[in-house]
Amino acid sequence: MAKRIEHDFLGEKEIPQNVYYGIQTLRAIENFHITGIPLKVEPIFVQALGYVKKGAAMANRDLGVLDKNIAEYIIKASDRVIAGEFDDQFLSDLIQGGAGTSVNMNANEVIANVALEMMGKEKGQYEFCHPNNHVNCSQSTNDAYPTAFRIALINKLNGYKATLGQLADAFAAKGDEFKNVLKMGRTQLQDAVPMSMGDEFKAFATNINEELARVEESKRLISEINMGATAIGTGVNAPKGYAELVTKHLAAITGLDLILAGDLIEATYDTGAYVQLSGVLKRTAVKISKICNDLRLLSSGPRTGLNEINLPPMQPGSSIMPGKVNPVIPEVVNQTAFYVIGADLMVTMAAEAGQLQLNVMEPTIAFALFTAITYMNNACQTLKDKCVVGITANADRTKEMVMHSIGIVTQLNPIIGYEKCSAIAREALETGKSVHDLAVKEKKWVTQEKWDEIFTFDNLIRPQFIQ
Repeated sequence: MAKRIEHDFLGEKEIPQNVYYGIQTLRAIENFHITGIPLKVEPIFVQALGYVKKGAAMANRDLGVLDKNIAEYIIKASDRVIAGEFDDQFLSDLIQGGAGTSVNMNANEVIANVALEMMGKEKGQYEFCHPNNHVNCSQSTNDAYPTAFRIALINKLNGYKATLGQLADAFAAKGDEFKNVLKMGRTQLQDAVPMSMGDEFKAFATNINEELARVEESKRLISEINMGATAIGTGVNAPKGYAELVTKHLAAITGLDLILAGDLIEATYDTGAYVQLSGVLKRTAVKISKICNDLRLLSSGPRTGLNEINLPPMQPGSSIMPGKVNPVIPEVVNQTAFYVIGADLMVTMAAEAGQLQLNVMEPTIAFALFTAITYMNNACQTLKDKCVVGITANADRTKEMVMHSIGIVTQLNPIIGYEKCSAIAREALETGKSVHDLAVKEKKWVTQEKWDEIFTFDNLIRPQFIQ
């Protein structure tokens, strides 16, 4: 295989002639064998890097600090990166030392070599288009990397929001389907009072819809970028007006509501927006995991559990017990939630580890947030497609449990008082007799007419005060 020689201040290395990355990317490939997950696995991040380099070239061209011809080639090369043409050239491990320098240089080298080819030059002829002097003009890793990261996060969150909304809609649809299914509500796993299964599933939808607003709030925080800060926020090596102009260009080419941070020194080291977003992802994971716990309980049995609902059977549940089917979809979503909860701690520790004018742990934050969003998106999609849409209700079973429960005695409180209701509950529990038979037939504390007035479906699920 043909090779080319590239150098940096540490020395020289042979680079395969057919690759578009250069010596600094090669060093990263050799140095960081951590996750085994290269940058190309997150094409949305690669695309965002292309946006950053394009926006910077446009601003530098407009301000006259970059030759217009070179700038145009960088812009065209960036467009090809944005289109995904060179995803396979982004090979830096997602977790790395150097605060993201390897990722930034991976982008600089690929775009420089693509531009060189378009100029009719050989890869590595950097005197015509240099990764640092030209592609990285007016930039530092410390503003280019976080800006690309934030653009990628916003675009990734847009997809996640859509999936989360679809899951909420699926639960809402089941709420409508089950609106006439009477069941017993429970607190502390004990019988409480009756409710509609439809209301239970609509509450799941409401629970998830609340998270959509939290994600949108986090997106607004993420939309504040520090382009033009360069190394530590002072804007060293960037021309006057560059920060404002590059932000304007980036907002235009990405279609996102990006804004320039008011204090670039603070914005260069601050990771509070990531902590907030991670907390939102954790909060959503906790809520959805709780819902999955409920689905597992409600479908337990079928003969010796609650058996109120049926989950779609997805696969045999045992290598030894014939006919057993497990709630594998809620289980896998539970486990995904555990990962996201753990990733939140990872983000927290990485954010806390910042020192002075920079947080060098941002690659770890990127890894944690990218994987958490991806896994949550996949889990929500799986839960909707392979579980929620196929859930059915065992209406006869749930109604029977309501009418034979002791919990319905609560409905009689306004009629006969707490003490008599307690006596009925205790006797029903000890003897196995029904609340109806004790209250109406034996003790005659309630007439059949009054019983029929109280224990209608509508009054059980939307209780009215009856005396």
